[in-house]
Amino acid sequence: MVWFVSCASGPLNIPEDLSPAGLVQRGQEALDKNKYDNALQYYEALLQRYPENMELVCTAEYEIAFIHYKQKKYIQARNEFTQLLARYDTPDAELLPLQFKILSEIVLEKIPFTPAVPSYE
Repeated sequence: MVWFVSCASGPLNIPEDLSPAGLVQRGQEALDKNKYDNALQYYEALLQRYPENMELVCTAEYEIAFIHYKQKKYIQARNEFTQLLARYDTPDAELLPLQFKILSEIVLEKIPFTPAVPSYE
């Protein structure tokens, strides 16, 4: 007898009153269980709900890029880490949490070089 289990998950029902800390915690719990789609949904919700809070934005952007790195989506992860690091080249950089700059630089060094594939769209 063979059982098939779907790895894909549908949209989560994320409570509207879930705090930023709750979103991050649930995202981390999902990531710890390799439930990448669920983790991405929590971090996307964090971005959508708190776009003016740069600490939360940096948290979500770093975690999303890290998930793509874990999924071996190296080109996407490289682009996302590079975009996050660009935030640290602005006049307001001193207001941003330094840990995400440091972590992004570390992970970027670990991403294997993958040449860009031309797009024919």
